[in-house]
Amino acid sequence: MDLEDERYCRWRVTTYLDKILAAHRRAAAADERAVDELVKQALAAPPARGFARALLGGNAGLAVIAEVKRRSPSKGALNIELDPATMARAYADGGASCLSVLTDVDHFGGSAADLQQARAAVGIPVLRKDFTVSEHDVCDARIMGADCVLLIAAALTDEELRRFHGLALEVGLDVLVEIHDEAELERALNAGASMIGVNQRDLVTFEVDHERARRMGGLIPASVISVAESGVRGADDARALREAGYRAVLVGESLVTASDPAAAVSALRGVRA
Repeated sequence: MDLEDERYCRWRVTTYLDKILAAHRRAAAADERAVDELVKQALAAPPARGFARALLGGNAGLAVIAEVKRRSPSKGALNIELDPATMARAYADGGASCLSVLTDVDHFGGSAADLQQARAAVGIPVLRKDFTVSEHDVCDARIMGADCVLLIAAALTDEELRRFHGLALEVGLDVLVEIHDEAELERALNAGASMIGVNQRDLVTFEVDHERARRMGGLIPASVISVAESGVRGADDARALREAGYRAVLVGESLVTASDPAAAVSALRGVRA
């Protein structure tokens, strides 16, 4: 990685987030599986369900990507003992357009099995939520059954972002490119992103900045599916984001800790600008 590329990697600060990314890159470097064989396996997987298409369907309300998430580095345990299939069915019953499933094992308590169990329980598409840092990660997402993969602009160089985005499309995945600011929006668009998520939570401080999300919502081209991520506490937050131009919200913590996840999703789903 040269200096020009390195300046885009915001996880240079030595925090636990930096350690998470470093751990994933070490694992990727040690992965000796042939990428060509993984691509063949990914191409042989059953057809994806159409993640982006699901976000555009339905009524004029806000699309909800409901997340299966056991824990987080900032909040600790959220719902460690959750059953992915039961949670997925509750989300679908509430009207979720798509699911997001954490597959990071060490830091979020997730797994590929969580994704597979959630997806098998419902008919809606699923995003693999993880730290994608290699071609192996992209192919693994498709092989394990994901319909969409997350690419975090702040964690990747321009070349990686373009390469992984192209590979994901090649193997049949939709791609959600996560950004935080104007510079990352430009990078995402240059990489060909047609679905962009704005993370309201700072990757280093974990503070939520609702104003930044509202500002960024007005900058994303209308031709791009815009998703607001993190920090959505309920219908009021969701309504403000819908009014800022977002087509969908990705919500985890407030749903996995809700006493009635289906009702919580329904409340978000009914939001209109």
